[in-house]
Amino acid sequence: MNAFLQKRYALPLLLGGGALLTALTLVFPQAGFLEWVTMVPMLAGAFLLCGREGVRLGKCYLYGFFTVFCYYFVLYHWFVRLYPLDFVGMDNASSLAVVLAGWLGLSLLQAIPGGLIFLFFRLIHKTGVFDRAPLLRPFVFAALWVIFEWSSTLGWTGVPWGRLCLGQMELLPMLQLSSALGSYAVSFLLLAVNGLLAMALLSAGRQTLCWGLAVGLVSGNLLFGAVALSLPAEQGETVTAAVIQGNINSHDKWDSDSTDNMMRVYAELTRSAAAEGAELVVWPETTLPYVLNNSRSLQAYVSELAQECGVTLLVGALYADDTGEYNSLYLVGPDGAIAAERYDKQHLVPFGEYVPMRDLIMALIPPLANLSALDDDLTPGSGPALLSTAWGEIGSLICFDSIYEMLGLESVRAGAGLMVISSNDSWFYDSAAVYQHQAQARLRAIEQGRYLLRAANTGISTVLDPHGRILRWIDPLEEGYAVCEVSFCTGRTLYSIIGNLLVYLCIGLCVAVPVSGLLLRRRGLRARRA
Repeated sequence: MNAFLQKRYALPLLLGGGALLTALTLVFPQAGFLEWVTMVPMLAGAFLLCGREGVRLGKCYLYGFFTVFCYYFVLYHWFVRLYPLDFVGMDNASSLAVVLAGWLGLSLLQAIPGGLIFLFFRLIHKTGVFDRAPLLRPFVFAALWVIFEWSSTLGWTGVPWGRLCLGQMELLPMLQLSSALGSYAVSFLLLAVNGLLAMALLSAGRQTLCWGLAVGLVSGNLLFGAVALSLPAEQGETVTAAVIQGNINSHDKWDSDSTDNMMRVYAELTRSAAAEGAELVVWPETTLPYVLNNSRSLQAYVSELAQECGVTLLVGALYADDTGEYNSLYLVGPDGAIAAERYDKQHLVPFGEYVPMRDLIMALIPPLANLSALDDDLTPGSGPALLSTAWGEIGSLICFDSIYEMLGLESVRAGAGLMVISSNDSWFYDSAAVYQHQAQARLRAIEQGRYLLRAANTGISTVLDPHGRILRWIDPLEEGYAVCEVSFCTGRTLYSIIGNLLVYLCIGLCVAVPVSGLLLRRRGLRARRA
């Protein structure tokens, strides 16, 4: 082991290999149980690197950058499935440039702040606190990574797509902790356990303690999850709901010639769902890619359909007024009335729905500025904007919104008893991206303890219970609908009350540990001088 660690390639192999293996558990969550050990090489490399005497901060940052880049490079491999982008008018060369810019660029955008994990870990090492309390290493590193994951929710460059906890999606007991402390708690445990196992390999005198703590953390999380899953989901006001999947992809959706076919498909599926007892019907994001409030014919279409079927209909379409154009979710009552209240998408997709730093992008990468199928930038919505129904309040999210936990949290705090996600993943066909995006919906259901209806243009469309269990499922690239009875819940999870308290505790830990180390070092110097 020592001979291997002396090799020049040892650190890159440990760090990159651990990152690659871990990313694969998110791509193939059926192997998610391996995630409890895949980061051992990465953590061992980080401990060795940052614990070396005299190692430069710049070197630590570059190794951290490399590690995080490897992780996201694998995770975002599905960008290749976007090629070609002919449906937005791009030729093959421009499509290739945009796909590579997205794959490499997004990986780089995550790696730039990700490298700070190693830099700060080295700074904390330099205080000497780990010499006195070595068992703090795994927990401090875990806290730094959690802060990094949380920082990905801030600003347009941060995309919280690759949270470590998503590798546990096929192990629902391991995710139930999200209902108490949020999904960051699962990521924290994964890192802490892997760090303890890495220390067991590197430290001659602490194997038993490290193994014991690791087994205790995994067992405790599993026990909590098993108990949570054994508890019945709350049954409030019930409604028979349906999610509709028309399987009309982005190549056809924005073609004006396909409008009649799109209206026919969604009308037929809605009638079929209503015939099976559906009272609440959810359509995908921009099912009608037009400004609905400016089109009397489309308003008549959805109004007459809702009346004919006797259903409350949630319709994805655009909305425009003097303040801008919005990606919205409309509510149409069974009497055909289109409610004044609507939900407007809050987190717009960069380069899909708007172009950040447009002048700079136009100068550097012109094809990126022309990627959107829309003529102009959309305007982001603000606030949860609940939709009122006869059964209770609905909290809505639209597509990209669903990867930001605070939006679901705000909806439930505002009084949402049921969650709805209207999405369009047709850009990704049936690649890993659609499964990774659907996994985010399961996290939102668990965190908030709410039934969740997810309707997507080409899939995946699902109905989830408050524990994230799949009640109904429509595969990608299939036309269909799913009908299921769900409840409007009134209870609150601990997480919906305390929010991201764990993140702030992690920040506190990463400040308190080095400060205490510096104070202890200063006290020791004074004692020696005395």
